[in-house]
Amino acid sequence: MSSTKQILIIDDDPVTRKVIKRGLEKNNFRIFESSGADEGYTLLSKEDIDLVLCDVVMNDIDGYEFCTLVRKEDRYKALPFIFITSKNSIEDKTRALYIGADDFVSKPVNFDELSLKINSLLKRVGIYKLYSVKDNIESTFEDEGGRVLIVDDDPMISAVISTALKDLKIDCISETNAKDSLKMLTNTFPKPDLILSDLMMPVMDGFDFRKRLLEDPLLKDIPFVFLTSNDTEEIMLQGFNLEIKDFIIKTEKPKVIAVKVSNLIKNIKRDKKRVIEQLKSAADSITMEVVPKSAPQFDGFNIQHWYVPYKGTPGGDFIDYFSISDDKLAIILGDIMGKQWGAWFFAFAFIGYIRSSIRVVLENDSELTTGDLLAKVNDNIYKDAKISEVFSTVSCIILDNKEMKFEYSGAGDLAAFHFIANEGRVQQYTSSGLLLGISPENTYDKIVTSVSPGDIIVIYSDGIIDSRNKNGEAFGSQRVIDVLKSKSDSDKLSQFKNEFINFTGGNYDDDISIIVIKVI
Repeated sequence: MSSTKQILIIDDDPVTRKVIKRGLEKNNFRIFESSGADEGYTLLSKEDIDLVLCDVVMNDIDGYEFCTLVRKEDRYKALPFIFITSKNSIEDKTRALYIGADDFVSKPVNFDELSLKINSLLKRVGIYKLYSVKDNIESTFEDEGGRVLIVDDDPMISAVISTALKDLKIDCISETNAKDSLKMLTNTFPKPDLILSDLMMPVMDGFDFRKRLLEDPLLKDIPFVFLTSNDTEEIMLQGFNLEIKDFIIKTEKPKVIAVKVSNLIKNIKRDKKRVIEQLKSAADSITMEVVPKSAPQFDGFNIQHWYVPYKGTPGGDFIDYFSISDDKLAIILGDIMGKQWGAWFFAFAFIGYIRSSIRVVLENDSELTTGDLLAKVNDNIYKDAKISEVFSTVSCIILDNKEMKFEYSGAGDLAAFHFIANEGRVQQYTSSGLLLGISPENTYDKIVTSVSPGDIIVIYSDGIIDSRNKNGEAFGSQRVIDVLKSKSDSDKLSQFKNEFINFTGGNYDDDISIIVIKVI
C-alpha cells in the first residue's frame, strides 16, 4: 500500500474543491472529491481515506448530519474530520466540535493553517497505526470528564477557561508560571490528562516549559496543548516539533476552547481504551508469562506470591526466580514505569530483556551481589537504544540456605519488610538505587541479613499500598506490617489477601504483586 495520505474533500462548490485540491496536491496528498454527502459516504466506504475535509452547507444533507453519521460507525470513530466552512459563529463552532469534528478551518482557506492542522491530525493517527491498533475502536467515550492543568500568567484567563471546562465536568488545576507547574507535576498523582499552557510567560516561556517536560520520563507523555495569541507559521511549526497535540487560539470564545479541550481528552481516552483492548487480545496469544504460576521449591524457605494484573491485562509488574546454585536462589519483582499507557507497548520485550540479561550476568559470575547484579543489568539496558527509554523498579533478593541469610538490593522500589520472629518486630530495608535504565553507571547498595525459622520477608509493588477503599483511603504500608506482626495461625499470604480484598472491595488501580518468603 502507498504511503501517500488520502484525503476526501466534500463540498458542493466545484471551484472550492478545485482550489483545495490544487493546494493539497502540492503537499503530495492524494485527493478524492465529492459534491455531496451521499457520494462522499460511498467513497469513504470504498477507499482507504486518511482524513475528511467537509463543507457544512450542502444540497443533500449538511455537514453536521454527515459527521454524525460517520461517527456512529466504529471504524470511523478516530478518522480525522475537519470542517471547512464560512459559518464562523460561536454556535456553529461549538456544534461542530460537539458532534465529533476534530477541527474547523474558515473560508477562504489559509493553506498554511490547513496544512498544519492536517499534518497534526495525521501524525496522531500515524502513531496508532504504527502500533497496529487502528481497528476496533471503542464505541463509547469514557464517562469521566478528565483533569486539566492550565498554565497562564493571567489568572483571569485561567479562571474563565476553568469555568467553561467545569461545565463539561472537567476538573482544573491552575498555575501562573511554568516553574511552579513543574514542581506541582512532579509531586502530583495522578497526573493530569492534559496540559493547556500559555506560550508567552515570565520566568519560563511555553517552549522551554515543554522542553523541560520532554526531558522528564514521567512527564513527557502527558498530552500538551498551547494556548496562544500567536498563530504564525513559524511559531506553530516550532510547537509541533515539540510533539504537542495542538494549538488553541486565545481569541476563541471560552466555550469553544473548552469543547476543543474536551474533545482532545475524549480522543486520548478513547484511543487508550482501544489500545488496552488490543493489548488484552494480544496478551492472550503471548506464551511468555510475566509471572510464573507458582514459586519454586527451595530448601529452608517457603516462597509464595500473589499477582493480579491491572484490568486483566498483563504487562506491568513481573516476577521471576533464578536458580544460581543448589544453595542460592535469586528472586526478582519489577514494575514497568508508565505501563498503563506508553510502556505497555514494550512491557513484554522489556521483561524478556531483563530476564535474559540477568541470566547472562549470573552465568558469567554466580558470586555477584544483588547490587552488582542490578548495576550490570542497568548498564545493559541504558546502552540498548531499543529499550533505553523504558524504566523499571526492581526488588532483588538472593536467598542462601547454606548460611541461612538473604541479600537485598533495590532499584527505585518500595521498602522490603523483614519480620524477625524471635523479637516480634518488623525491620524495614530501604534501598537508594535509581530506576533501571534511567541513567548510566548507577550504583546499588546491598543489605545482608541472617534469618531464623519463623522469619518472614515481604516485597511488593506500589499497587498494594496505593489501592484505595470506597472512601479514598490508601491501603498503605502499615497494614502490611500489621499483618506480619499478627499472631494468626493462617499463612501470611492468605491473611494478607483477605485483608487487602476486604479493604479495597476487589477494586484495584494498578497491578497487584506481593512475594512472601517464610524461613522454615
